[in-house]
Amino acid sequence: MRRVRALLRPDAALLLVPPLLLLALQLGVFAPRLPGGGATGGGEEPGAAVALSVMSIEPGRSSRGERTQVPAEESQEEEVTRAYEDENEMNSRQDGPRTLELQPWAQDPPSFSAELSRIVLHITRPQLNCSRVLSPGQVQASHPPAASPHPWLLCAEEWLLPAADMPCVAYSFSMDAGDADFLKTVSGLGCQVHSFDPSNAAASGGRRGNSLAGRHGDGGTTTQHRMWLEWRAARRRGHKASVSRTLADIMAALGHPVVHFLYADLLSAEWRVFQNWIELGTSQRVHHLVAKVHLQWAGFEVGGSDEQVLRYWFSVLQGLRDSGLRLVHSSEGEGRSVLNRSVRDARSCYTLSWVNMRH
Repeated sequence: MRRVRALLRPDAALLLVPPLLLLALQLGVFAPRLPGGGATGGGEEPGAAVALSVMSIEPGRSSRGERTQVPAEESQEEEVTRAYEDENEMNSRQDGPRTLELQPWAQDPPSFSAELSRIVLHITRPQLNCSRVLSPGQVQASHPPAASPHPWLLCAEEWLLPAADMPCVAYSFSMDAGDADFLKTVSGLGCQVHSFDPSNAAASGGRRGNSLAGRHGDGGTTTQHRMWLEWRAARRRGHKASVSRTLADIMAALGHPVVHFLYADLLSAEWRVFQNWIELGTSQRVHHLVAKVHLQWAGFEVGGSDEQVLRYWFSVLQGLRDSGLRLVHSSEGEGRSVLNRSVRDARSCYTLSWVNMRH
């Protein structure tokens, strides 16, 4: 598949906007909202999704967290204007490290069912429709199926894929070989593929300790590492022997400023890992993310009441969205237990596919 980056990107297009129009767009984004969700002055609140070659089907969200309806049909001028607004707002708020913002309760008083419903809605409703996708094990883009049985899909819009004249980097974190199709796909795209598994002794020649030094995969080949993801800052003592590091540390050690494709099944550690990415700004450097999220228990180092845990999970998901990641596909896993409660309208795990609109 020929991989090229689109010549016209939202950040480049902003340079063509007259200063007065740009100022008007900024005022439209940052004007204070009234409790009803409208902006002062009676203007309609802009939608939250980027429009260009992909289309959002998620309702917009006001600065107070209230959902607003995005018109089903818009003119091309309105779509481009909304794209400028969204990009301008994200660039002003999300560059670099930030603190995870705890979202307001879904309702007052807090309710388990209300918090869970909000999460399920967020992770089962795609935020972008891609006209072309890559399915598991495939390297040729195709039109998305009407009803996809696939556990994940990659958005294959040309301007969202790595440029043909630049190195493509892919990471995979899995301990159950569930990433085989992902590895096949990204290898077929010519990416430098790095597979991480702390139990893989062969990756370090049977030696204990990290296996990052000197390992730089060639395009289309997979380099294995005896390494896993950490969400806490590394301690100075014993750091060199650790088989667990943050994504930012791994990328720095391998010399990768960005990761174009990342697969992660972290066995319930994903919530704290995602928080680390959000707070360090690492999530902005991941272009395509496929990850399994687990709901059956709170996860490592996540405490509080069930309602507090659900609120925290939603805050993490919203933090990923604020980093530029947009959901393009959702697949249900097995089980109907959430925080050890039997539920009817949710699954115990989901595999989610995101694409980052900021690169």
